[in-house]
Amino acid sequence: MKILFTRSIQSPLLKLIPEDYEVFMWTEENRVMPKEALLKEVADADAIFTNVTDQLDSEFFEHAKKLKIVSTMAVGFDNIDIKEATKRGIPVGHTPDVLSEAVAELALTLMLACARRVGESIQFIKDNKWESWGPFLFAGQKISGAKLGIIGMGRIGKILAKQAKALNMEVIYTNRRPNPKIEDELNVEYRNLEALLNESDYVVMLAPASAETYHMMGYGQFSQMKPTSIFVNVSRGSTVDEEGLYKILSENKIFAAGLDVFEVEPIRHNHPLLTLDNVIAVPHIGSATKETRDKMVEIGVINILKGLQGERLLHTVNEEVYK
Repeated sequence: MKILFTRSIQSPLLKLIPEDYEVFMWTEENRVMPKEALLKEVADADAIFTNVTDQLDSEFFEHAKKLKIVSTMAVGFDNIDIKEATKRGIPVGHTPDVLSEAVAELALTLMLACARRVGESIQFIKDNKWESWGPFLFAGQKISGAKLGIIGMGRIGKILAKQAKALNMEVIYTNRRPNPKIEDELNVEYRNLEALLNESDYVVMLAPASAETYHMMGYGQFSQMKPTSIFVNVSRGSTVDEEGLYKILSENKIFAAGLDVFEVEPIRHNHPLLTLDNVIAVPHIGSATKETRDKMVEIGVINILKGLQGERLLHTVNEEVYK
């Protein structure tokens, strides 16, 4: 059996792999495996340990003649052609649940950093511009008593709502439909998207990537937000029209934005959004705690071993392959 790892994974959990298995690992740190190399190595691979940066499209599956299992180190799987995998009887494993707390914590971090203008303040000192204390020097927005609007009340949203409640925030949310159970459990209220944008001091995007959520936040939606409001995206870059976000921020019609994800990743240093002082951008680090990433590796490896042994995966995206 051959297992293809598209990134360098240094973990004692790799000892779980039987010694008679062949392991090919792309070892160039922080560089995506080129498509040519990916197609070459997957040609005789029985399993692949992949991530959000790899595009597993129909061409990939055409080359993957022996493939029995796809295991992605992520919750999202919009980079994988699930229909093609299912057609070929290949289960696709992912790593839900384990990263929810880490992503919620980063959303809260970006909210606080934007509110208190942390990025601008750090750069102010680095540029040697700080000459004295000022009564309104980098005055920002408050968190306590403010209203948080969550777009997509799933696992991460529920954790973020609890964190926000601990900070004395009021929480509203929008989903495809209201969820009375969540409302009772968390003391939150449902709004449609327009009402949520109108009311919220902070708006956090947690909706998954799909045709339905593509560019669901554009200039028109941002225009419905308060001039003092803050937008945070820790879901997928495709949910936001970045041109619209740039325009609204450059016009100072919302206060700031904190972004962990982008439509094209990695984002380049000359991206228009990075020219704005009221943007805090980080490189897709939502789940980047050591504990979380270790657990994701563990689940990913176990999914592969179970798949190669003909067993049901711990977490399967396309459950229909078992029918």
